[in-house]
Amino acid sequence: MDPQTLPADQKKLYDRIRQQYRVAFEPLSIGGIRLHLLKITDLEQILGNKDPLQNVSDFPFWIRLWEAAIVLSEFVAEQNFSPETKALEIGAGLGAPGLTAAAKGCAVTLTDYQELILDFERVSAAASGLDVECMLLDWLNPPAMKRYDVVLGAEILFREEFFQPLLDILRKVLQPQGVIYLAHDIRRKSLAPFLKMAEKEYIISARKKKLKSFEEDKEVLLTRLVAR
Repeated sequence: MDPQTLPADQKKLYDRIRQQYRVAFEPLSIGGIRLHLLKITDLEQILGNKDPLQNVSDFPFWIRLWEAAIVLSEFVAEQNFSPETKALEIGAGLGAPGLTAAAKGCAVTLTDYQELILDFERVSAAASGLDVECMLLDWLNPPAMKRYDVVLGAEILFREEFFQPLLDILRKVLQPQGVIYLAHDIRRKSLAPFLKMAEKEYIISARKKKLKSFEEDKEVLLTRLVAR
């Protein structure tokens, strides 16, 4: 992807990001959809002197394209959404599932907790020829939000203290007949406790999907939640 072809506003964002970080566009093909995701290529630039092995909360999870995000994107690409479907991605990071939904015709809002992340999403959307809304979302202090038909989330369950705030947000943003799709590495220990909490409000169904990799195959659990 040639950055020179970006629209003027997103080109300015890209140039500003490049002044701080080493970045590159990573192509991602999902079915017949081709995305161009802007990624940081030098982890040390954003980690600084922090050791994520000592404190997992220090790891900037948003900079990686997780296997679960690929699985969720593939699932989204298979769907036939109704016209004017409104979709929200929570903890979007690089935004692959949300951008896939936009490519499928949904009106998409990507959310995350930091303006820098949203700037990456804005550039990736423009590079992929897509129009999305990007919005800051602090789970502990969420703004007023509209309701959505579809809510997406990939690898968003890392810290148990955020489970209840996340459930509170889902309750506020989901349309009465809406659906939530989440995808996580099946080995993630936080997954079962969250789903245990969520089953009080939602009917939950799940299926496993294996994603083959040169390093090791990853098994992802794709879950569907609808309000009781």
